Amino acid sequence: MSVDLSVLTPFDWALLALGGMVIGFSKTAFSGLGTLVAVIFALVLPTRASTGAIVPLLILGDVIAVSLYRRHADWKLLVRLLPYLLGGLLLGVVFLDTVDDVALRRFLGVLLLVLAALQVRSLLRPASPPDASEPPQVSGAGPASWGPVRRRVTAALAGGGAGFATMVANAAGPISSMYLLVMRVNKMAFVGTAAWLYAIVNVTKVPFSVQLGFINAESLKLDLMLAPALLLGAFIGVKVLRRVPQQLFTRLTLVLTAASAVALLLL
Repeated sequence: MSVDLSVLTPFDWALLALGGMVIGFSKTAFSGLGTLVAVIFALVLPTRASTGAIVPLLILGDVIAVSLYRRHADWKLLVRLLPYLLGGLLLGVVFLDTVDDVALRRFLGVLLLVLAALQVRSLLRPASPPDASEPPQVSGAGPASWGPVRRRVTAALAGGGAGFATMVANAAGPISSMYLLVMRVNKMAFVGTAAWLYAIVNVTKVPFSVQLGFINAESLKLDLMLAPALLLGAFIGVKVLRRVPQQLFTRLTLVLTAASAVALLLL
């Protein structure tokens, strides 16, 4: 479905510009905002048209994020996630025309709220006294009590779910954010890993989106007009991230992820 730019009102343009800024901000600061973008665009454009407009903007944001944070990625986590994520993406392509979008969004919303609740429980649990015999917590290692099997299962669920969600609803951000929080990566490893992860996935989505008619000349024209708003949001995100302590970053990401889950339930 093509985007008819001639029917957009000034209020529509303001919402789309806000969506562009949120994309830029989420790419350089808090990826938990990703689902909010889908909500904003869906308020203005038809579902398929909004999906087509979002993907190229996401890629532009990915280019910025990778250029800024490429050295901070945790490649062990990326390698662990990518096979499952790409598998979920292909599953999303196969079922895109048959899955009930409303039911899917509600399922994802419930899942994210459960994950957020578990993470809140972990944050509120009193810290155990440090054990001198145990090695210090390493970013990306996850809970010390987890074995290799549990790490692989968690990666499979998060990667497969994120891949499926990103193809069907552009909603991978909250799922991957929760995974990175659970794996206890520091904030720079978080944004670096997320930058590469989303870049790989979003580029992979392009041929499928073109084939399905999501991306076309009109949607690309809209993307070009929204690019300045995205760049402004990315600039603001860089400034904000530098000033946010690690603990506050974790809590804000958790709150934004939970809010995105609620948005999925209500949309």
